[in-house]
Amino acid sequence: MLNPTTTLHRPATSTPPAPWRDWAALALLMVPVLLVAVDNTALTFALPEIARSLDVGGMQLLWIVDAYPLVLAALLVSMGNLGDRIGRRRLLLIGSTGFAVVSAVAAFAPSAEWLIAGRAALGIFGAMLMPSTLSLIRNIFAEPNRRRLAIAIWAAGFSGGAALGPIFGGWLVEHFWWGAVFLVAAFLLLPLLALGTFLIPESRDANPGRVDVPSILLSMLAMAPLVYGIKEFASHGLVPQAAAFASLGLFMGVLFVRRQRRLDSPMLDVRLFGNRVFSTAIVANVLSLFSMTGFIYFFAQHLQLVEGQSPMEAGIAMIPALLATVVAGLLVVPLVRKVRPGLVVAGGLALSAAGYAVAALGDHGQGPVFLLSALLLIALGVGSAETISNDLILGAVPADKAGAASAISETGYELGSLLGTAVLGSILTASYQHNLLLPEGLAGTSAGQAGETLAGAVETAAALPAPLAEALTAAARTAFESGVHVTAAIGLVLMAGAAVLAAVVLRQVPTAK
Repeated sequence: MLNPTTTLHRPATSTPPAPWRDWAALALLMVPVLLVAVDNTALTFALPEIARSLDVGGMQLLWIVDAYPLVLAALLVSMGNLGDRIGRRRLLLIGSTGFAVVSAVAAFAPSAEWLIAGRAALGIFGAMLMPSTLSLIRNIFAEPNRRRLAIAIWAAGFSGGAALGPIFGGWLVEHFWWGAVFLVAAFLLLPLLALGTFLIPESRDANPGRVDVPSILLSMLAMAPLVYGIKEFASHGLVPQAAAFASLGLFMGVLFVRRQRRLDSPMLDVRLFGNRVFSTAIVANVLSLFSMTGFIYFFAQHLQLVEGQSPMEAGIAMIPALLATVVAGLLVVPLVRKVRPGLVVAGGLALSAAGYAVAALGDHGQGPVFLLSALLLIALGVGSAETISNDLILGAVPADKAGAASAISETGYELGSLLGTAVLGSILTASYQHNLLLPEGLAGTSAGQAGETLAGAVETAAALPAPLAEALTAAARTAFESGVHVTAAIGLVLMAGAAVLAAVVLRQVPTAK
């Protein structure tokens, strides 16, 4: 069994790389990390405007958010393995070029269907970006303490991007149009495309073995149907379609694992999952991102559609909590030299559970104070847990297999992001539709639009006479807030369970050297 605290150093060379080049390379690698984080949170704040502009229904709105992580999750393992073979830097630059081009095209999507297709295409190139960044960091920073700090900066990049995204997204939506959110990607990627070849050292698996096409297909056929089945289950309950897709994904997953066990050079070393610490760290990744993205999904709508804030005002209101994620991620680096990593991860998950408790039990009618406090606790928890869990994941593998391990870690990130919006978002939408009591006098198309989403109700109310508009708005906001309480309670149970799991399984991991 692999030791999760073992670090394998990259081979020595006649001329060791200068430290400044290592940190300069890390700065460039932060570009795609910031891009993904900015893109996700900026898009969240643009959703109300997208819903109004493209006449988007509730499920279409979720697909605009989920198409990207669904495709990305299906391809991450394959792309991580491809980077091990052809070179991680090469794959990173290919993905960056494609991501920039598709982002520019998606900015001018004429309909919800085109925007969903654009988001799916971004998932293809996004799958090339994220495993490459983490695996390159693993190979650049072989010394444990430097690696841990680099991972903390990498994880903080997500949080910094999340903090930057609302300002960018809010300002762009207010002063231009929602499509400008996508155009940001092309500009953010320019430094990486211009300097990446010179500053980022190439790395690959020296003995990758042969390409196994069936493994690639099985990995895709496992992830995509499984994630889609989970999404359908969250939206419609245990319907035949959800059960069929989830069962197909699980079946293909079993075939994938069995094939990897038989191969001399497997695409994914499934023996890693026999390490309880490695597996628990993956679970911590999934649930950390689940808690953060799921909360932001409904809180962004609350601030804009319930509190009446503009997109930029809503973004600014979230910045202190999101920046707390950056601070927490950096502070735990020296902390794990004195406190066992398992306690740090468990404590971070417990903070997230406390945040959901505040959201579930707080009185949202008193303004956004309870939800802002909840987000602060969740942000501190995510920043603490994800930094250390990623270090445990990467420390468990040899450097030449960093791409595969990074792909697993990134799959956890994207699966958590997807489930956060798909599960909590779908439950929120279903609760809204179930609890909404439309006022008398509202019928036909107006009733249908108002009954789907809170954004649809607010848009419908704008065209109604004052008394009816006020009644519809009050009813829609009441239904929405009831859904927030339900989803927050579910988040509380999941995060509390994860904290207990981490405390039990990771308790024997020693403090860092």
